[in-house]
Amino acid sequence: MEITLLEMQSRLKALEERILKAVKKVNRQRESVQLIWVSKFHSIEAVKNAIQLGATDFGENRVQEAELKFANRPQNIRCHIIGPVQSNKLKKAAIVADAIHSVHTVEALKKLNQTAMEENKILEIYFQINAGEEETKSGIEVKEANNFLEHLVEYPHLKYRGLMTIGKNTGNPEDSRECFRFLKNLQQKFYEKGGIFKDFNQLSMGMTDDLEVAIEEGSTILRIGTALFGNRNY
Repeated sequence: MEITLLEMQSRLKALEERILKAVKKVNRQRESVQLIWVSKFHSIEAVKNAIQLGATDFGENRVQEAELKFANRPQNIRCHIIGPVQSNKLKKAAIVADAIHSVHTVEALKKLNQTAMEENKILEIYFQINAGEEETKSGIEVKEANNFLEHLVEYPHLKYRGLMTIGKNTGNPEDSRECFRFLKNLQQKFYEKGGIFKDFNQLSMGMTDDLEVAIEEGSTILRIGTALFGNRNY
């Protein structure tokens, strides 16, 4: 059962209060944190309601669902693919998305660059790190992350924007603090190198349950679904 526009407005207000409280705690500005509305498993109607409330950036896990909702989106609406993308879906992902948050192989970069070139676009890339070292999560392993980034080469149609991780699924947000801190340190290290990392100033981390800890540890992008759209209809 989808929530109403009024309910969504109320949820957004409550979420904004949480974000404001968290940024103030660490002397950050509200503008330093971007909100991605995670619309996966929610209807096109729900997306339209979100747009009415000022949403511009949406996150989808599955390429097929992103195509259904965002293939013909208005120019000011941005689509982020935040879930793992199978090799055979990379072409479609590069066509529909403005940014992909789940890249963790060099092979994916080559394919994404090829399609972005054909589409005459620049695709924003975030590298997913399995910072919590959980077997159920995809991403570059912690012990390989530094080496992976060290050996990246430039692709003309890809812009490296930063790193992404998913907090630990323990029910306790504090358990993710160390993961988020690791990600921040890694992102900073490479951002300071400049060159192909000159735009590498983003950290995509923090969801409904752990956004406060993520903000405290430097997140610049929150991926929020439940707090805005309510529970999903799988």
